[in-house]
Amino acid sequence: MQLVLNKRGINLTLKSGIFEVRVDDQLQKIPGEKVKSILLHRSAMVSTDSILFAIENEIDIIFMQMTGKPAGRIWSHKYGSISKIRKNQVQFTQSKQGAEWIVATIIEKIKNQSALIYTLSKPDGSTDNLINSSNEKLNKLIQKIALLEYSEIKDIADKLRAYEGNSSRIYFEIINQHLPEQYRFERRSQHPAFDMFNSMLNYSYGILYSKIEGAFIRAGIDPYLGIMHRDEYNRPVLVFDAIEKFRVWADYVVINLCMQQVMFSDFFDIDNSVFLLNEHGKRILIQSFNDYFEEIIKIGSVERSRDQQLIIFAQKFATKLKVL
Repeated sequence: MQLVLNKRGINLTLKSGIFEVRVDDQLQKIPGEKVKSILLHRSAMVSTDSILFAIENEIDIIFMQMTGKPAGRIWSHKYGSISKIRKNQVQFTQSKQGAEWIVATIIEKIKNQSALIYTLSKPDGSTDNLINSSNEKLNKLIQKIALLEYSEIKDIADKLRAYEGNSSRIYFEIINQHLPEQYRFERRSQHPAFDMFNSMLNYSYGILYSKIEGAFIRAGIDPYLGIMHRDEYNRPVLVFDAIEKFRVWADYVVINLCMQQVMFSDFFDIDNSVFLLNEHGKRILIQSFNDYFEEIIKIGSVERSRDQQLIIFAQKFATKLKVL
């Protein structure tokens, strides 16, 4: 399970291998072996014993920003990398193989977008023409990307960004047309978010960033050596590359919450038209996110939870780097 500490004044201590979470007059006890990661927001207090227990038991501790993006993390000293992975990773970022990996990732992202759009179809078929038209446009973009010629990523980076931007515009336009009225948005806004939908989506992407970064670190891969994103100093740019393959999972969680109409304006702090999830909103979103990521799915021939699929993805990538 993921332990989320996002209430002001919350306190995490450890006693005989049991995490004790205190806030106000409430006490919750959680067996340490059940915890896989700990998310810390501002004003949370954590004992040294809790931190050491987490390190010794390979429990990620992630410090979260208000927007849901990870600000930093503590991980086990057991995580490491054979030097061959790191050396080959540097070569991979500048090779044709690295460019091919990015192209395949973006194509898969657009295919995932197309598949999710089909799930929006209304029972009366009233928007089927809109959905089919959008998917035709996405398929044309996939074909254009597949026909690109290159020897390394710099040869096609600008075109890829343009095609990816077009796909996102088409994708979010059709999503917006299917959302209940209160969740519709003028445009995709990242940081800051100017509506409920974008605020939830940004927070979900932040959680997903932390999961992918953790999977890379466990596999011995340097998340700061990117391919498409490689000029952003001191940022986990490889995570920005890899997340494209999995964004649709975060999208689905947020869209599903909107379709159920369980998120309200009271779940957001709104300041100068900027929306930030508050404690109640985070609780619902994080629980929905974690439930979805614990579901067992099949990728290829492997049936695992989405959380485990991310770890398997990172492990396979590390194996690929070893044999270059």
